Amino acid sequence: MSKQALCVLAGLVVASTVAFAADGKDDAMLQLASKSGCMTCHHIEPGAKGPDGLAPIGPAWKDVSAKYKGVKGAEDQLTRTVLQGSNPYESHWKGKVSGLAMPPNHVAIKDADAKQLVKWILALDAKK
Repeated sequence: MSKQALCVLAGLVVASTVAFAADGKDDAMLQLASKSGCMTCHHIEPGAKGPDGLAPIGPAWKDVSAKYKGVKGAEDQLTRTVLQGSNPYESHWKGKVSGLAMPPNHVAIKDADAKQLVKWILALDAKK
């Protein structure tokens, strides 16, 4: 897929998720996520499965929120994962998404912004 097609696809994903934004905070977080490249692999709502039967590249953020609800230290752990990336050999999403690992994103998003985005993701309600 060309870079232009990927950008168009990411834009469509962002546009479709704006309907879920309830207030300015949601809009700001969606803009941050889009600007930082997060929406290329992730989306908010659990969606349709890909041709291999797996979800798109990264897990839906409402799935992330549900998985880490009440987990002590989740915010710090996930912020580190966003900034440093994840190990494909220790992926806890293996078999649930088509991607094997998250690349490091410290060049695409500032530490404070990553922490703010993760906090917002963890606050998403998986049932809405």
